[in-house]
Amino acid sequence: MASELSNFSVALGIGLLIGLERERSKGEGPARGPAGIRTFALASLLGALAMHLGGFVLLAVALASGALLTGLSYARTRQTDPGLTTETGLLIVPLLGALAMSEPMLAAGLAVVVAVVFAAKAPLHGLVKGALSDAEVRDGLVFAIATLVVWPLLPDRPIGPYSVVNPHRVWLVVLLVLAIGAVGHAALRILGGRSALPLVGLTAGFVSSTAAIGSMAERAAREPANLHAAISGAALSTVATFVQMAILLASVSPETLLRLGPMLAAGGLVAALYALAFALRSSTSDTTVEAVSGRAFSWTAALGIAALLAAVSLATAALQARLGSAGLIAGAAVAGFVDAHAAGVSVASLVASSALAPAESIVPILAVMTTNAFTKIAVAFGIGSRAFARGVAPAIVLSMAAAWAAAWAVAWLWPPG
Repeated sequence: MASELSNFSVALGIGLLIGLERERSKGEGPARGPAGIRTFALASLLGALAMHLGGFVLLAVALASGALLTGLSYARTRQTDPGLTTETGLLIVPLLGALAMSEPMLAAGLAVVVAVVFAAKAPLHGLVKGALSDAEVRDGLVFAIATLVVWPLLPDRPIGPYSVVNPHRVWLVVLLVLAIGAVGHAALRILGGRSALPLVGLTAGFVSSTAAIGSMAERAAREPANLHAAISGAALSTVATFVQMAILLASVSPETLLRLGPMLAAGGLVAALYALAFALRSSTSDTTVEAVSGRAFSWTAALGIAALLAAVSLATAALQARLGSAGLIAGAAVAGFVDAHAAGVSVASLVASSALAPAESIVPILAVMTTNAFTKIAVAFGIGSRAFARGVAPAIVLSMAAAWAAAWAVAWLWPPG
C-alpha cells in the first residue's frame, strides 16, 4: 500500500511540475491557454489511475478520451494560438503518470525533461532562428546522418591488404574530427577565437590528439586570424597525449610510470610552455577576430585525416610483415604510427606481467610516442597551411626531444639495475 501511495504521489508531482510551467505561460483572460497546473495534475493522475485499475486497456481508453478533449480544445484556440506544445504535453503527461506506477524514478526524470523543454522556449527559438545559420543547420543534419545512419552500417572488421583497415574505426576518426570541429566552432561563437581554441585543443587531445591537430589545421586554414590560437590548441593537444599516457601507465603498471614519469613531465611541460607562448601572441595580436559564421566543420579535412591514418595503418602492417618479430622496439615504434597509447599500454603490460623490466620499457614507449609524433606532423603538413605546420611541428619535435633528453639524464643518474 505504501508503494502504491508513493507511486501516486510521484504521478501527482509530475502533473504539478509540468502544470506549474504551463500555468505561468498560459496568460490571463478569455484568450488564456487551455491548460494549467490543475489540468496537468489531473491528467497525470488520470493516467496513473487508469494503469492501476485497468492496465493498458483502460489506459488506452483514457488516452483516447484525453486526445478527444485536447483536439476539441485546439479547434477552439487554433486561430489565436496555432501551436501544439500544450496539447502535446496533455498527451504525454497521462503516459508519465501511468509510467510512475511501475517506474517512478524514470517517470520523474522524464517529467523534468518535459518541463525543461517547455521552459526553454525562448532560448531554443533564439538558437534555431537567430544563432544558427542555414549552413550550420545543414552541417548538423549531415553529421547526424553520418553518425546514426552511415557509421552503424559500416563493417566492424579489418578488410583489405594485410587486414588492418577497419571501416568502422576509420569512420569513427571522421566523426571525431567533425565533432571536434563543431565544438571548436561553438566555442569560438561563445568565447571568441583567442580563448576558445586552446581550450578545445586541450580537451580534444584526450580523445585524439591527431584528430585535434587536423581540426585545428582546418580551422587555421579557413580563419587565418585564428592562426596563433589554433597552433596553441594543437600544442595543448600534445600536452594531453603526455598526460593521458601517464594516466594509462599508472593504471596498468605503476612501476613503468615511475620510470617514465620524468620523460612524460618534461615533454608535457615543453609543449605546454610552447602553447602558452602562442596563446599570449594570440591575445596580444592587433588582428581583430571577426564573428564566426558559416560551416561548423570541413568534410574534406576529416576525410583527409582518415585516409592518411588508413594509409599509415597499411604501411605499418607492411613493415611488420617484413620485419616479423625483429624486436620489441621496432614493433612498438611501428605500431605507434597509428596509436601511441595502445602501443604504450601493451609495453607496460609486459612490465606488469614481469616479462620486461621497468627500465627496459623506457625506450620502446618513447619510440612509440616518437613515431606517433611523425603522424601528427604529417597531418599538420597534409591538412593545414604552411604557417600552421611550421608553427605546430616545433612543439611536437621539442616536446619529444625534451622527453628523450630526460631519458638520457635518468639513465645517467639512475642506471638500470
